[in-house]
Amino acid sequence: MTDTRDTWAARAATLNIEGRAFIAGEYCQAADAALFACHSPLDNRLLQQVTRCSAEEVERAVGSARRSFNSGAWAQATARERKAVLLRWAALIEAHNDELALLETLDAGKPITDTCEGDIPAVVYCLQWFAEAIDKLHDELIPSERDFLGMVSREPIGVVAAIVPWNYPLLMAAWKFAPALAAGNSLILKPSEKSPLTAIRVAELGRQAGLPAGVFQVLPGFGDVGQRLAEHPDVDCLAFTGSGPTGRRILHAAADSNLKRVWLELGGKSPNIVLADCPDLPRAAKAAAAAIYSNMGEVCSAGSRLLVQRGIQAELSALIRAELADYQPGDPLDPATRMGALIDQGQLQRVLQFVDSGRDEAELLGGGQVARASSGGFYLEPTLFACADQRPRIAREEIFGPVLSIIPFDEPDEAVSLANTSEFGLAAAVWSADFARAHELSRQLRAGTVWINCYDELADMNFPFGGYKQSGNGRDNSLHALEKYSELKTTIARLR
Repeated sequence: MTDTRDTWAARAATLNIEGRAFIAGEYCQAADAALFACHSPLDNRLLQQVTRCSAEEVERAVGSARRSFNSGAWAQATARERKAVLLRWAALIEAHNDELALLETLDAGKPITDTCEGDIPAVVYCLQWFAEAIDKLHDELIPSERDFLGMVSREPIGVVAAIVPWNYPLLMAAWKFAPALAAGNSLILKPSEKSPLTAIRVAELGRQAGLPAGVFQVLPGFGDVGQRLAEHPDVDCLAFTGSGPTGRRILHAAADSNLKRVWLELGGKSPNIVLADCPDLPRAAKAAAAAIYSNMGEVCSAGSRLLVQRGIQAELSALIRAELADYQPGDPLDPATRMGALIDQGQLQRVLQFVDSGRDEAELLGGGQVARASSGGFYLEPTLFACADQRPRIAREEIFGPVLSIIPFDEPDEAVSLANTSEFGLAAAVWSADFARAHELSRQLRAGTVWINCYDELADMNFPFGGYKQSGNGRDNSLHALEKYSELKTTIARLR
């Protein structure tokens, strides 16, 4: 990146920020004119007063989505027609990369290098991937008796609601809206009230690309909006990424309303297992640090449990302590910054409570202090603990912050047992020079994604993402994601 911190700060000073809801193809205020303040985690500055949607906006959006779906303007468009619109949308997002990256940094506290070179290009890739996939999927002709013709066809499910978190605001939204729209559905997006701005902005780009009115809508607001979407009898499917307690409430609401399809991507406490025969310990240390300190640890698949074979624990711990210097919090508008701000004061206090409990139950090896307090933002040093076992709270519960627990084990079977002793099962990793053993251990790990001799690498849309156990159900990304937003119809015809 050639732009400097001063360049990005100058752009931020003149950035035009849209804060209204997007319903039926246009921006609008709430019927009661309610607003909420959207502050930046960087310095707590006010970014914009954002429309606070409520019951009336939910009804308007659901009605508009249903009308757009029933009209067939999108649902019955050919795959090639939908593909063309989605590719135009992707091109517009790409053309506005710097604007969206800056908006995402200001709104979510993420380093500008991450949003500019990682998050927004990943959104473009996601849209392009599903756009390119939809005209290459075919229905099925079933071999049957000669007097019958049997067909299996895919149809869009209808009105989809997507509720997404604040840690990757636009990317997590794209993981939902790209396959849902590719499949022909109409979609209502409820972004987090903590980071709604990029979702609001891309709605206009979707309109410019040719999305019919009502096909893509954005409802900023608080939990009551998500609850009403979950309860609404005319929402056919709901996709959610977020916390386990909220996921449970959504399931209850779906059961109590119309039994809408519900897909959940929830939390994680992912184990990163390093065996004594690790082929490259410095590389493992760098990967372990990135696995927890990237994105300020606000990652559902973060490698927050580092399970280390006892014989190399001291060496690996020292290597990771040396990595902490590279993740000291800095100004997110500075391209050199690798770790930015936590999302808000509430999240900072939550993580600090975990740090305090860790001081009582484990050994603090580094970090643990609030940083850049004079900025007015919400920054925490990368924090490293050594735990004698997995009993401390920091080793068991999802923290969603830059806190790593190192936990020793003696034999590989013990590592698998420790790894699987969790309510979550989102991701895991194994480091070993013995690939056969690493592969066997990967098969024993109860996790949706397992990396061998790496962590969180190869961001490829061909791979499904999701978890076992209380990490949720269904999968984002890959062709499997389209299954969540489609109905299968069997048609049997007698020929004579």
